[in-house]
Amino acid sequence: MAHGDRRLKLVLPGGSGHLGRLLAEHFATNGHDVVVVGRGEGGPLPTGARFVPWSGRWSERSPSEDPSEDPGEDPREEWAREIDGADAVINLAGRSVDCRYDKTNLEEMLSSRIDSTVAVGRAIEAAGSPPPVWLQMSTATIYAHDPPVPQDEATGAIGGGEPTAPAYWRFSVRIAEAWERALRDAKTPSTRRVAMRTAVVMSGSPGGAYAILRRLARVGLGGTIGDGSMYMSWIHEVDFVRAIERLLEDDAMEGVVNLAAPEPVPQRSFMRALRRSLGAPLGLPQPRWLVELGARLLGTDSELVLKSRRVVPGRLAEAGFEFRYPRWDEAARALASG
Repeated sequence: MAHGDRRLKLVLPGGSGHLGRLLAEHFATNGHDVVVVGRGEGGPLPTGARFVPWSGRWSERSPSEDPSEDPGEDPREEWAREIDGADAVINLAGRSVDCRYDKTNLEEMLSSRIDSTVAVGRAIEAAGSPPPVWLQMSTATIYAHDPPVPQDEATGAIGGGEPTAPAYWRFSVRIAEAWERALRDAKTPSTRRVAMRTAVVMSGSPGGAYAILRRLARVGLGGTIGDGSMYMSWIHEVDFVRAIERLLEDDAMEGVVNLAAPEPVPQRSFMRALRRSLGAPLGLPQPRWLVELGARLLGTDSELVLKSRRVVPGRLAEAGFEFRYPRWDEAARALASG
């Protein structure tokens, strides 16, 4: 979907979160029509972006039983009508993973992803002029824990049964698999679909993972976790946005695509580079039991920091995509000075 200087209409379900705001700011600032679809009232938006509410599910209103009362009523909700005629949909919707992985939260994580993906698929199916491309958020967590080699789209092992991982970690992999299956099952034959297996996006904006890690490092808690051997996959915000642009433009990009920098690093090296970029010499080590306790007290889950993610962007590399920040030490310095 090459666009050159053409103004695009982009619909962002789930776009009121951290990554949605990042994309809305970028595309609206560059003159595109951005529709942020989300729950509630929506927060402040950049000039050129507007907010449309939704429930995160597909719901067709029943037209009036007497057509003479409202002969022109469209049974689709407003957000679904926005998709009709749009140039692209970028679906980011899904409950935050920053929570305890108990039964209730896991069910909400699953249902929010499946329901929203099905809803977007149904809206595209019902559109008279369906968008040419649908970029669907997925996660790098789908790959196996502690792999011996980097994981790309072609050869990466899907996780869930590794003996070195706690059994309950399988649920996050199952959620990711179901999420992508909902995308594959959508009946949208004229729309190119991409499942974006996204690593942690490192952004200087408030609310993201980098802000949390920076705060921990500055108070001396940015040290090695356990033995520090687990790999961390990441992508700088600039490259995340540039990769999204490439996926919108490149008609050859379809199916699964990893959005991750080409050089994942062990946790100990990751935090060392972060501390150096911030001028924070001290980083207290944290044994695994302390991480488990801290996660419980903070209402989050230790899998987010203990699972080894060693993901590389095979398809982007094959397509000639050049990362501005391929190395974490360079990216950390840029974020610290931003």
